[in-house]
Amino acid sequence: MISTLGQALVLISLLACAVGIPAGYIAGARRSTAGLVLVRRMAWLYCGSIALATLLMEYALVTHDFSVSYVAQVGSRATPLHITIVSLWSSLEGSILFWAFVMGCFTLAVAVFQKRGHEDYLAYTLATLFVVGAFFSFLISGVANPFKGTPLPIPMDGPGPNPLLQNHLLMIIHPPMLYLGYVGMSVPFAMGVAALLRGQLGPTWLLPLRNWLLVPTAFLSLGIMLGGWWSYEVLGWGGYWAWDPVENASFLPWLTAVAAVHSALVLQRRGSLKAWTVILVMVSFLLTILGTFLTRSGVVNSVHSFTQSPIGPFFLGFLAFCTLGVVVLLAMRIDTLAAEPREESVWTREGAVLINNLLLVSLTFTVLIGTVFPIMAEAVRGVKLSVGEPYFNRMAIPVFLALLLLIGMGPALPWGKTRKGGVGKALLQPLPAGLIALVIAFAFGVRAWPLLLTVAFTGYALWVTARRGAEPVLRAKSRTDKRALRIFGGYLAHFGLLVTFLAIAISATYQESTEATVRPGEPFSVGDYVLTVEGVGLEQQPHRASQIAQVQVEKAGKVVATMSPALNQYDTMREPIGTPDVRTTMFHDLYLTLQSTGPDGAVGLRAIVTPAVVWIWLGVLVIVIGTVMSLASGSRNVPSAEPA
Repeated sequence: MISTLGQALVLISLLACAVGIPAGYIAGARRSTAGLVLVRRMAWLYCGSIALATLLMEYALVTHDFSVSYVAQVGSRATPLHITIVSLWSSLEGSILFWAFVMGCFTLAVAVFQKRGHEDYLAYTLATLFVVGAFFSFLISGVANPFKGTPLPIPMDGPGPNPLLQNHLLMIIHPPMLYLGYVGMSVPFAMGVAALLRGQLGPTWLLPLRNWLLVPTAFLSLGIMLGGWWSYEVLGWGGYWAWDPVENASFLPWLTAVAAVHSALVLQRRGSLKAWTVILVMVSFLLTILGTFLTRSGVVNSVHSFTQSPIGPFFLGFLAFCTLGVVVLLAMRIDTLAAEPREESVWTREGAVLINNLLLVSLTFTVLIGTVFPIMAEAVRGVKLSVGEPYFNRMAIPVFLALLLLIGMGPALPWGKTRKGGVGKALLQPLPAGLIALVIAFAFGVRAWPLLLTVAFTGYALWVTARRGAEPVLRAKSRTDKRALRIFGGYLAHFGLLVTFLAIAISATYQESTEATVRPGEPFSVGDYVLTVEGVGLEQQPHRASQIAQVQVEKAGKVVATMSPALNQYDTMREPIGTPDVRTTMFHDLYLTLQSTGPDGAVGLRAIVTPAVVWIWLGVLVIVIGTVMSLASGSRNVPSAEPA
């Protein structure tokens, strides 16, 4: 019953898209209000049907209806309820269904909340969103159908979701944040298509485009951070970023989306970079499809990716279709978005934004090459290659340093034409802050040149960010001045980025680690800590058995904590999966992993002390808060000198 009803709802969503696509493009071309009404109704039908299908799958999971193939694949009566609920996105078919559900929500949000006044734009936008929605509904109705019936005999129980997804509560919120970022990029993409088809990117369409771009960028920032935190808390290797192909897949659209946000600011303020903004928006969407292909096709080996599946060629075909469509549309219509010719200078705010965007695009290209080259080499020559951290670090660190410097230089520069001597004064004023930061770092024993440069550039940029960020607050007419709030939010996001950059540089430079095999009562040390194993206990749960070590932690002769790293054995895994224990302070983390237990009582442990890790998570949260504040509505007629 559930299988039949679920498949029927998916087909209804596909039908809604099939009607909405031609209706939307025709309504946009004719600027038909009646046609737009039909398209909006199709948005309701599409979202409603796919939402009901998703709820139906959740019901099947919670009630353990193993007659549904997806439930038989990932369900288990022993799995806790909260894990059962989130197992919707734990495997391929369910994740595609969830993708389509989020797509339906975004499509309906655009149809409902986008204000009137540009019906031709909106019709084109919804039609393009239906194209993307139709592809995912097609997948769910065919090659990635989660509602297929289970072959007889129907099992009484299932294996449960991937054990790695059961090891931490972050898996409840990390994937949805990434989905909201990935899927949300469809909206600015569709709005860019509408602008090209309309042949105009006017001010009434620019503000919605910018806002719909900020929304997925915020979600993507949060999703990337939560993914790094999950990797840090679960995988036991002591790091949060390894340039894994799937990590890179989420990082690539983030880079181009940030570039697009800054281009949109210049477009709003100066009326330039129209074509550049639209191109960046479209590339961001294409990179999300590429990232979905990498994670869903099984072409890369990663703890973050799914196993081999027949879905890969379909994604590759859709990526090729979208890329070809974008290239053709840009070739035919990009000249219609050409801005009025202006006399521009590099030594202006908009010039700094352009350099910033060129750096972001070059970094995107560098990461993209390192990510896909091994895949291409294996496909063409049958040779397995690996591009690891040394390549990415060597290529990325200089770009990151340049971007860090531009965070300070860009907002220090004025908009438009510059006065003689004004540029030098603006750029020299923050210099003492950078020099003071450099001297302080050197006095504390910092000698690594990348960290010294990071500290100096951060000090320089912090001075500019604090000064520029305070200006709109001091000039605000009231505490609820939305324009001031929006400008302040941009600088707050810059501040969070500076904190994140600095924390990453410190944590990568000063990590200490040690491994030891000890018996209960034998101490070993790492950094300023002395660790002593008190014993190992066994905890039995319905879905796993855990060996948990009790480790006493001393610092300066005083007991400061008892840590409990664990090894978890799942029925579906041959090898146990570790759960590290992390003691977090504002200055550093003590990270403890249980690696083995022996019959003679010996315990294998790995201990790591990493400074400033918590500031990475806090910095990204500040970025997200600042981005949300930047979404505050302001005047559409008065340009705002926002950070760039």
